[in-house]
Order: sequence, then C-alpha cells, then structure tokens
Amino acid sequence: MNIEPIRKFLSHEAGPFAQFVKYGAIGVASTCVQTGIFYVLAATVLKCLGPDDWAVRFAGLPAVELADGVRAVRAAVATAGGFVVANVFCWLMNRRFVFRPGRYRWFVELGMFFGTATLATVIALAVQSVLIRYAGLMTTAAVLIEVLVSFLVNFFVRKFVIFKG
Repeated sequence: MNIEPIRKFLSHEAGPFAQFVKYGAIGVASTCVQTGIFYVLAATVLKCLGPDDWAVRFAGLPAVELADGVRAVRAAVATAGGFVVANVFCWLMNRRFVFRPGRYRWFVELGMFFGTATLATVIALAVQSVLIRYAGLMTTAAVLIEVLVSFLVNFFVRKFVIFKG
C-alpha cells in the first residue's frame, strides 16, 4: 500500500482544498471536545438544560426549570468551560496538520490563537445569548448556531493572520 498520498495530505505541503478539509476535520474534533465538556457541565454542575431541550429528550440528560436569563448565563459559562481545553487541542492539531507555524514565536502564536478564539467565542456567545434570552430558542439549537459563527470567524483569521498559510 502506497501511503505517500496520505503523508502528503497530512503535511503542510497539501494544497488549499486539503488544508480546508483538514481544518474542518480538526474543527469537528475540537467542537466535539468543547461540546462534550459543555454537556457534562450543563447536565451536572451548571444544570442549564430545559425540559424541551433536544439533549434532554434524545440523550436523557437531566432537565431543570430556570428563567431564560439564568439559563443563558449558565449556558455561556458551560461553553466557556469547554473553550480552553478545546482550543489547546485545536491549536496543537492545526500547527501539526494544517497551517505552517513560524510566522510568530510559539507563545505569541498561541496567544493570538486564543485571542482569535476568544473574539469568535464572544461574538458567537452574544448571538447564542440573544437567541436564548429574546427568541426563546432551546439551548442546544442556540449552541449549534454559536458553533457555526465561531468556526467561520476562526478560520479566516487563523488562515490569513496567524499562520503562514
């Protein structure tokens, strides 16, 4: 079996399409890390899943009755809890498989990576909170929209500002 095409795909020499595919795959894995932590916190420590939430109905997670404002704050805290672990994982994987590191020293790059992730998360959390608090959207649906907004902001800043390409 010739593994050279796989090696090239996983390397920094892969073209823009492969780069986007790898970024997306790492994004999915990072999102799973963040979402897993979110639901552990949302179901246990922060208890912010309402009775109509998909995670309650389909995964059997425990529900609580809370005012939408309290639920929005707790959901934001649970999201932030997954943020740190997921972003360290994402940074390491992107350096290894997607973007060429070296434009900045590693600690500057990591700081910019987290700064970008923080900006994207703040924007996405604002959208999530508005959707929960003012539109009455269920927590899980708002989180899905938060993930999409965050993904788009992160990709463009990381590709064109932080890494060499």
